[in-house]
Amino acid sequence: MKVFAGGVATETNTFSPMPTGMRDYLVVRPGDEVEQGTMTAFDQFESCTIARGWDYVFGLYAWAQPAGVTTRVTYESLRDELLERLQEALPVDIVLLGLHGAMVADGYDDCETDIIERVRQIVGPEVKIGVELDLHCDVTQSMIDTADAIVLYKEYPHTDVANRAADLFKIVADAAEGKTKPTMALFDCRMIGLYLTPNQPLRGLVDELLIMEGNDGLLSVSLVHCFPWGDVPTCGAQSLAITDGDPVQAARVAEEVGRRFFAMRHELDQVPWSIDEALDQALTATSGPVVIADRADNAGGGAPSDSTFMLRAMLGRGIENAGVAMIWDPIAVQTAISGGVGADLDIRLGGKMGKMSGDPLDLRVKVAGVVEDMFQEWPQQGDPMRIPCGDSVCLHCNGVDIVVSSRRVQPFSPDVYTNFGIDVASKRILVVKSSQHFFAGYAPIASEIIYMAAPGAVAPRYTEIPFQRVDLHKYPWVDDPFA
Repeated sequence: MKVFAGGVATETNTFSPMPTGMRDYLVVRPGDEVEQGTMTAFDQFESCTIARGWDYVFGLYAWAQPAGVTTRVTYESLRDELLERLQEALPVDIVLLGLHGAMVADGYDDCETDIIERVRQIVGPEVKIGVELDLHCDVTQSMIDTADAIVLYKEYPHTDVANRAADLFKIVADAAEGKTKPTMALFDCRMIGLYLTPNQPLRGLVDELLIMEGNDGLLSVSLVHCFPWGDVPTCGAQSLAITDGDPVQAARVAEEVGRRFFAMRHELDQVPWSIDEALDQALTATSGPVVIADRADNAGGGAPSDSTFMLRAMLGRGIENAGVAMIWDPIAVQTAISGGVGADLDIRLGGKMGKMSGDPLDLRVKVAGVVEDMFQEWPQQGDPMRIPCGDSVCLHCNGVDIVVSSRRVQPFSPDVYTNFGIDVASKRILVVKSSQHFFAGYAPIASEIIYMAAPGAVAPRYTEIPFQRVDLHKYPWVDDPFA
């Protein structure tokens, strides 16, 4: 057997002020050296292939930090290079694609369906195609009709990327050997939102799905959470089931799981606090650190990560023994590095990318730390991912430690503080510009976690998102769209 693997992936926030171009993509080609964690799914594909004694061919993997729509020339160039490498590798028995599921480019509402259909045209009907997707995605009927198996991450935060890659490989490999005949079915849950898997009742449902898989001919079950900041017609939560040659069972399981997911909708609702409400709540805590998630300015959801609303409020209220991470401001980073550790500087911070970012702050700061080419580790069920942050600095201003990075990235772990020698356990308040991926790293140290809705490109109140193209006959716009 010969396995080909590759992908082009990003998560597109169509409301983000920043376009995504070629310079934003990390492009990995055969023979390139990459940082640990960059290729988690593909490392798993390769190890599973080798374990079966088969041939593995890696084509190309291109990934960009979530932002706005990818330019047409960028998408088509990367896609066509991937397809050319597949053409060169023929004949193959299996194609494994590591995609996202919420990628939008100029002229392409659904890049993933476009890629899968083009792969099928190249390899023909007999080759098995498997696709791994982020759970913040859309799955189309065309994907179902074209691919042989689609498996999504089950966890948010995404700590199970490698495990789901292994699941996908087994399903597709068994099908290629003639042991199974994967059959997929979708169910539209008629919901839009962001759903946190560590919390009940969703935690219990995800655990049940893991138990169900592999029994009674059920190969895989996935919840398609959707990506609420992609203004495309396919946006919405779904459930996906894969059975061994039984389309009726697949449809039944997809509907059963989807209706259970829908029945939880009120319990899954999150009512994020305003800035003042979040700070008032945090200041009542008798122990720290209280972790406040500034969800609207999450780089991982396509926001600039340079907003100043929360920091302005904290400084205005005289809050001390606190931290904010991370503000994206390469100019401020360069200025602080030039000044050096210990320097007292007048600096203009943040607020660079428009109204969603707020106004810049003119601050008197002390450069408390400099870490060039900083990394943080993102906890995973297997080995942690090593995430680059670029040159980064810690600026101290009136009792607040402000971590500023030259690379736009969310704080996955307390490393972004501890790299500067900050004792996170002693802090009263830690602000993280993240929606949920911070959870695995910060939950063990937090006395309380507060989800906050400040202004920003990743608006946490879904009914306030200015959709133009999404069918809003869904919850929470309609309480029971099935009625």
